[in-house]
Amino acid sequence: MDQRRTTGDAGTAVVEERVRSVPDRVAGRVGTYDMNVVPTAIPDIKIIEPHVFGDHRGYFIETWNEKRFAEHGIKADFVQDNFSFSKQGTLRGLHYQVKQTQGKLMRVVHGEIYDVCVDIRRSSETFGKWIGVILSAENHRSLWVPPGIAHGFYVTSESAAFEYKCTDFY
Repeated sequence: MDQRRTTGDAGTAVVEERVRSVPDRVAGRVGTYDMNVVPTAIPDIKIIEPHVFGDHRGYFIETWNEKRFAEHGIKADFVQDNFSFSKQGTLRGLHYQVKQTQGKLMRVVHGEIYDVCVDIRRSSETFGKWIGVILSAENHRSLWVPPGIAHGFYVTSESAAFEYKCTDFY
């Protein structure tokens, strides 16, 4: 819908609205919201590259869909959302929980970070191994980190806004 507003007489506003249809590809009637799931050296950790629907006005991405993520082996019941803002050069982590372990779905909404995950699950075949991945507002990637993985990040841009969903309370 396009709207034009102009000032009328004596403080009244004249509003003209033109309604136009939404193209099928934007409305989701054609194509898919599916994402690309990138494997890592620690098989339980997954990089999610969402489908970005964009045009001259901006873009839309689906950041969580329980059914679609389950189809890619990511099953999670999220109970808490967190947000972190940090300045360049900030190092946060390595964070982990011992009693109430948390799975986390993480993404950057502003800036860029270098995220590191270390498998600290003693019974895991990948115990002690680590991966590093760049997450940024520009690449739109999310990172799924299952319970039992330590995680931290370093801010590489001037600042970074980082949000994540958790499967258990802190």
